[in-house]
Amino acid sequence: MRVDRLFRDANLVTLTQDRPGLGVIEDGVLATHHGRIVYCGSRYDAPRFDAVELWKCEGRWITPGLIDCHTHLVYAGDRAGEFAMRAAGKSYEQIAKAGGGIVSTVKATRLASKSDLVEESLPRLDALIAEGVTTVEIKSGYGLDHEHESRQLRAAAMLGQHRKVTVVPTYLGAHAVPPEAKGAKGRERYLSLVIDEMIPFVAKERLATAVDAFCEGIAFTPEETERVFKAAKAAGLAVKLHADQLSDTGGAKLAARYAALSADHLEYANDEGIAAMAQVGTVAVLLPGAFYTLRETKVPPIAAFRKAGLKMAVATDCNPGSSPLTSPLLAMNMAATLFKMTVEECIAGFTREAAHALGRSDIGTLEVGKRSDLAIWSITNPAELVYRMGYNPLHARYWRG
Repeated sequence: MRVDRLFRDANLVTLTQDRPGLGVIEDGVLATHHGRIVYCGSRYDAPRFDAVELWKCEGRWITPGLIDCHTHLVYAGDRAGEFAMRAAGKSYEQIAKAGGGIVSTVKATRLASKSDLVEESLPRLDALIAEGVTTVEIKSGYGLDHEHESRQLRAAAMLGQHRKVTVVPTYLGAHAVPPEAKGAKGRERYLSLVIDEMIPFVAKERLATAVDAFCEGIAFTPEETERVFKAAKAAGLAVKLHADQLSDTGGAKLAARYAALSADHLEYANDEGIAAMAQVGTVAVLLPGAFYTLRETKVPPIAAFRKAGLKMAVATDCNPGSSPLTSPLLAMNMAATLFKMTVEECIAGFTREAAHALGRSDIGTLEVGKRSDLAIWSITNPAELVYRMGYNPLHARYWRG
């Protein structure tokens, strides 16, 4: 059988549902052709291959390429000053109400050109790639008007042209009310812009595949969020939600009602919302970087998620304010340490379940027909990917072969 690449002497973390745990195959063989996996299994069952390129992995471990399914990667400036404020005792909500938070990044991002945004974002993307990421979701949400939200999304697309990585763009116009939208009338005008103009425009121009919103006391109400979701569905776009991060707003249940791909954060999600998410397959995306940075104490109800059979993904939430994190490996360690997730849950959370959170069935596991997005690790046990801090054992990374 003729193939492009053959990986031998490897241990495989397949994450397929027909195998227990991580789906480990020791002394395995993986073959790829035209950017797809054509064989993944034991060397004893492998057919004869005629490979253009042969890789002897020398006992290294191969996982699916990592998937960071929640980032705000494209922005300008930083919020180091706000970090100092938090260190001095100010809360996230206090900083936001004082003119900091999302709005401060909006000001810097609006002043940046598309090329500026790409230049500033590439080092962050490179950090993710260096730890095995092959797919990254990138949200807008720091433009908060037609011109600058579009610019953010186009910059995100350009990142995918500059690097060998799959970029999944998400429109997050309902991230915050822009500073110029004063009072109730200004707020309503902005919401109408998002619903009546931006969402149809984003869909027509194919600038994003999904629409997200921030449903919270400092952002948008459940009623406002529902209006955004209705517009997204009418435009043929999937929906996602920043839900129940700082309080129980019923975001999990709202996300489930619209069959959202994911509901993210979820520290305050209630049992009714969790059950609703499980019923429709909405993925819970856990963001330990934000929990850590904001010094939160309310841990997401992981035990309730498990009991309900909820799929759990993990992501960096890379953003300038609440999670300036560009290390998926550290995010997995945080998820295990802070949220008491298992090693299996953490690794699956950055691969198989992250793919579900993006609505992607072509990545996330090692099996025939999937894209050959691979990460090869110099480790002796998959637990090392979660256990270590500040150490990167990535040996090689393949994107679409």
